[in-house]
Amino acid sequence: MRICVFGLWHLGSVTAACLAQAGFDTVGLDLDPATVAGLSAGRPPLFEPGLEALVSAGLGAGTLSFTTDAAAAVSDADFIWVTHDTPVDDEDRADVDYVRTRVAGLFPHLKDGAVVLISSQMPVGSTRGLKTTFEQAAGGRRVAFAYSPENLRLGKAIEVFTQPERIILGVDPDHARTVIEPVAARFCDNLIWLSVESAEMVKHAINAFLATCVTFINEVATVCERVGADAFEVEAGMRSEPRIGPKAYVRPGGAFAGGTLARDVTFLNELASEHGLILPLLGGVLPSNQQHRNWALRRITDHFGDLTGRTVALLGLTYKPGTDTLRRSAAVELCRGLAERGAKVRAFDPAVHDLPPDLHPVVALAASADDVVEGADALVIATEWPEFKSLGVASVVARMREAVILDQNGFLPRDFATDVRIHYATIGKP
Repeated sequence: MRICVFGLWHLGSVTAACLAQAGFDTVGLDLDPATVAGLSAGRPPLFEPGLEALVSAGLGAGTLSFTTDAAAAVSDADFIWVTHDTPVDDEDRADVDYVRTRVAGLFPHLKDGAVVLISSQMPVGSTRGLKTTFEQAAGGRRVAFAYSPENLRLGKAIEVFTQPERIILGVDPDHARTVIEPVAARFCDNLIWLSVESAEMVKHAINAFLATCVTFINEVATVCERVGADAFEVEAGMRSEPRIGPKAYVRPGGAFAGGTLARDVTFLNELASEHGLILPLLGGVLPSNQQHRNWALRRITDHFGDLTGRTVALLGLTYKPGTDTLRRSAAVELCRGLAERGAKVRAFDPAVHDLPPDLHPVVALAASADDVVEGADALVIATEWPEFKSLGVASVVARMREAVILDQNGFLPRDFATDVRIHYATIGKP
């Protein structure tokens, strides 16, 4: 079987490399020459632990190749896996046409009997719409369209792809299952087969549910801070309730970021509007989350009042640990908010060695964690890289001008929270 993976950013690069490692003849297709050139030389377009080695191994074994030539990649492929990262703007609206247009560009090259599996985030009905568009110009060719929601996580993508707890697969009653099943079964025994529309809705529902859980517990935590309750003790009590359970998504912490959860909340709200429905609960999720993204800025302002001339140090800038991605990073948003209020912002992140031009006027990049806290009035733990846990209380206090530390998730060792020299703040605690 020959597999074409179309769209080679995070999802696509990981998918192609893992398929090749499993022994499948895999060609990665992307229309960006720079992305393809980098991958052909063993350099993925973004950092993901283990991905560079996996790509290099596939290239060396001859099971993996990359191209910008759609006809060459698709014309003899039995299975086309669409893995474009659906672009999201700053208002959490997805550019679905970006994916649709690119998939439609493959239609002239698809061979009879091919299967197209969509994993890009698309609203319910998109896969059916692509199938209808293809059939209008099929010329007698029979191509099946299916949907499987992606489940990758930055920093753990290879583990999640190769060892998933389950794989959701939406297919019509055609030959798609016979083509997809031997590929999916190589990675997971628990294959859940649904209709195409149900599989699309599963992705919306999972992400919207997780987003709702995050905003719910963070709203509770905000009240806890004002009334003397400890949100982490509240969390433990909630988990003891059998109807909630020990794995519930009820840990107080930072607002969700990155666009993935917000994209599906937006999809559901837009679909509801198209059908004349009102969703009061989901309609409030994104405004609540945006309010919570301002937690660190609000706490710093509450403490100092005027921030003019104050130096605020940030440990971490990336969207999350294990990646070098700055897009949609809450830390970057905080940097801008602090600078707008007159603060001097200094940051250190082990994965960031240079800043995009738009951040140069806003952030001074330090060479180490020790350097970033030197002379600072406040320190914010913005991205929880494991090495930050090795910070010593005595060293941090000695270097800071005023020991105000905002550790929103309680990430630092407990002695930071108990040291009387430190004004320590974390989400959900008085």
